[in-house]
Amino acid sequence: MLIALNKPYGVLCQFTDTGGRPTLADFVRQKDVYAAGRLDQDSEGLLLLTDDGGSAHRLTDPRHKQPKTYLVQVEGTIDAAALQTLQGGVRLKDGLTLPAVAEAAVEPGWLWPRNPPVRFRRNIPTSWLHLTLREGRNRQVRRMTAAVGFPTLRLIRLQIGGYRLDGLQPGQTRVLLP
Repeated sequence: MLIALNKPYGVLCQFTDTGGRPTLADFVRQKDVYAAGRLDQDSEGLLLLTDDGGSAHRLTDPRHKQPKTYLVQVEGTIDAAALQTLQGGVRLKDGLTLPAVAEAAVEPGWLWPRNPPVRFRRNIPTSWLHLTLREGRNRQVRRMTAAVGFPTLRLIRLQIGGYRLDGLQPGQTRVLLP
């Protein structure tokens, strides 16, 4: 079984929490499934869950290099130099990232409001980009955008390999065909 979840902001990528924070158990009713990969608590969007270890391995193992596409809101107006650096690979503390597909984007009309909203600063604009990675380091997108001078304000995963968010609202699930 393969399930797509639109993980809401603030939800932990696990099924239990002793601190009473929201978890996957609040949204996923199917039993004996687990997340194939992770999204941090501050990130939103597509999370795949499965009851099959082989499927999870194919989706998450770096050797399979499944592309993951994100919609990213950053502080400031993203420029061509920053996009070019993201495309060529960014030097982080744990080494050079693989080249990414990075392109400026506009906020899509279908995007749901975030709760709580992203902080608003009247004198500092924000901009959007699509970023596709073929690796999955811890908080990689956030570290990459910060390294090029544009801190991430909102991060939404849209796609993993051939699986897309495709209209799921926050907290909604859909059973997928493998």
